Amino acid sequence: MDISTLLGIVIVLAAIIMGIGAGIQAFIDLPSVYIVVGGSIAAVMVAHPKELSFKLFNIMMSTIKEKKRDPISTIKTIVTFAEKARREGLLSLEENIAEIEDPFFKQGLQLVVDGTDPELLKTMLESELELLEEDFASQKAVLDSAGAYAPAFGMIGTLIGLIQMLKTLNNPDTLGPAMAKALITTFYGAVLANGFFLPMAEKIGGRAKRELLEKRMILEGILSIQAGDNPRIIEEKLKAYLSEKELQQYEAETQRAGV
Repeated sequence: MDISTLLGIVIVLAAIIMGIGAGIQAFIDLPSVYIVVGGSIAAVMVAHPKELSFKLFNIMMSTIKEKKRDPISTIKTIVTFAEKARREGLLSLEENIAEIEDPFFKQGLQLVVDGTDPELLKTMLESELELLEEDFASQKAVLDSAGAYAPAFGMIGTLIGLIQMLKTLNNPDTLGPAMAKALITTFYGAVLANGFFLPMAEKIGGRAKRELLEKRMILEGILSIQAGDNPRIIEEKLKAYLSEKELQQYEAETQRAGV
């Protein structure tokens, strides 16, 4: 579970509730919820294919789930495979394929064992990366759209409320409550966009960068194993894909293992 997403949602809701104070009942209006939430979802359905728009809620929930990443362990595995391939040949890696959990890594290693041409292997795996990148981009686009439409439908709700208010303009006692009700939809749209849709879209975008970087690291390692590069050279190349913190951790673990 991605605790930062969950914690962020809780803090957003808590901050709003604390800011409203005791008068929270005045901020609850079901017709306004229908306009903003229903309108935003409907607009997303119009803008995107049903394969994506029907999964809006699933895409939002995916930001709470966090896929386990361990690039340090991945580098160690690649280096171990490189050492084995240098000693026993590429075919010896076939017995290690079953122990790999990452589908991309497993596919690449299987292609190496099968003797696939290096250029063809690179093309096939890069195509997989492009598809993965498009999938992340599509998910982010759905949330970006929802984040754009929610404030717009909030404004539409406000206009509806103002029109209704103007119909009773001759009664001054109703102007204040009517104006407050008219503005609630704008409030809902702003909260949904800036508290949920847009931050979740950013989360998916950041997650895509990290996962694609790790997949490119795996691709680099697989191609190096196939080329018969020295394991130490492969290790140095792959370390370039680590963040500063990850690199420090890798060096510390390597040092401990060597003692």
